[in-house]
Amino acid sequence: MSPESSKPASKADTSKPIAPDDRARLDPVFMQVVLDVQAQVQQTQPTQSGNLAAMFHKETVGDALQGLAMLIAGWNQNRIDGAGLGRTVKALRALDLPELAGRMEKLRQIDEG
Repeated sequence: MSPESSKPASKADTSKPIAPDDRARLDPVFMQVVLDVQAQVQQTQPTQSGNLAAMFHKETVGDALQGLAMLIAGWNQNRIDGAGLGRTVKALRALDLPELAGRMEKLRQIDEG
């Protein structure tokens, strides 16, 4: 077993189960948040000019979108995907979108309110 695989998962990396009834009830809210974040991410532009900045921006946008896809896949399995959430939040912060990152972090408690 490698040292990496023996590390305990951090709180940000853990998935949270969602009751099927809660998922059905909260589906419109979850999807609205995810689709809104997706649209805003896709509208961002690199903060600096040049090919290198454009390349890193494209990669960061890709990370955010992949994280969102992981969240949707997890949601369809009645859970908040911790890895997808972490990836999305990290990418949003890198894109200088802290408000959206905070909004995404609140999805972990979507069934508690």
